[in-house]
Amino acid sequence: MTSHHTEPAAARTRADIQVAVAGEALIDLIRRDDGSYLPCLGGALYNLSRALSRQGVGLEYLNPLSRDRFGRELKAQLVADGVHLAVPEAVQQVTSLAVVNLDAQGHPDYAFYRDGVADRAVTAQGLTAACADLPHLQIVCSGALALDARDTAVYLPWLEAQRQAGRCVVVDANLRPSVMPDLPSYRAAVHAALSLAHVIKVSDEDLTHLGVRGTDVLDQARGLMAQHPGCELLALTVGAGGAWLMQRSGATCYAKEAAPLDVVDTVGAGDSFLAGLLAFLLRQVPGSHGQGARFVDVLASLPAATCEQALRHALASASLCVQEQGCVPPDWEAAHRWAAERPALGTGMR
Repeated sequence: MTSHHTEPAAARTRADIQVAVAGEALIDLIRRDDGSYLPCLGGALYNLSRALSRQGVGLEYLNPLSRDRFGRELKAQLVADGVHLAVPEAVQQVTSLAVVNLDAQGHPDYAFYRDGVADRAVTAQGLTAACADLPHLQIVCSGALALDARDTAVYLPWLEAQRQAGRCVVVDANLRPSVMPDLPSYRAAVHAALSLAHVIKVSDEDLTHLGVRGTDVLDQARGLMAQHPGCELLALTVGAGGAWLMQRSGATCYAKEAAPLDVVDTVGAGDSFLAGLLAFLLRQVPGSHGQGARFVDVLASLPAATCEQALRHALASASLCVQEQGCVPPDWEAAHRWAAERPALGTGMR
């Protein structure tokens, strides 16, 4: 899929940056049938950065990248997608690796190699300073492997500082329990990050891993939102079952593609979904471009129609991604066209 930026990447400046993203950039080594491994650029926050930039959002990626070959490839793709780098100079540490084995049903099993790696060479002070240098910053995003209990001293103070500065904090839970040595500590670290979030994204699997009780997945999601009163908006994805968007007021909308998709793989689908959601909301909210009201201030009173349209655009973004091999996030025009031409099932407030 060809990327057509709403605004040419080269034309963007630091003054255009509305979103800052912190978290892992890594290489997925995916085992093939012949026993060899295919290296693919990845990491949830890396994918989110690319996906948002492709949808025309000015974005800065905050973590450093390695000087090794994998790090150079990660950087080249970010630059090609129009992402600004807070740390353009390569660092000595190596690139994180994730070895991915697929079972007979195509579900991935991960083994991560993340000691002494480039994307973890960050400090709370460094992240906070980078954000302070962005005059029109509206949103900060983190989640996934950044929620490792061993990294809470980095990410939690930074997220807290951003919330206090009036920026919208977005956390994608995106749990990886199989790679965390201490699951209770990991679960506590995830909840600590979610408590700082204005916008939470979770999957049905995340809710299970977090141990949230409820009669069904929607009840679980409502329970999670009740646990974190600072959250104004919660996005819940349930794979092929569609997605929900829940507001603090209790208003909830649902959308699912009306026709089955020709799914190649689901790599980057959740990241593309979140990018589509945020890109749509940034375009709809007055003051999201550095003038007038702050983005975070209007989250609490988003009109129902805006939430429905944002959810449809997010779903379209994920639907286009799953029809490509690997993480190939769509641009704004492609997602907008898909949503306009294919009305979703179930869209409407509940």
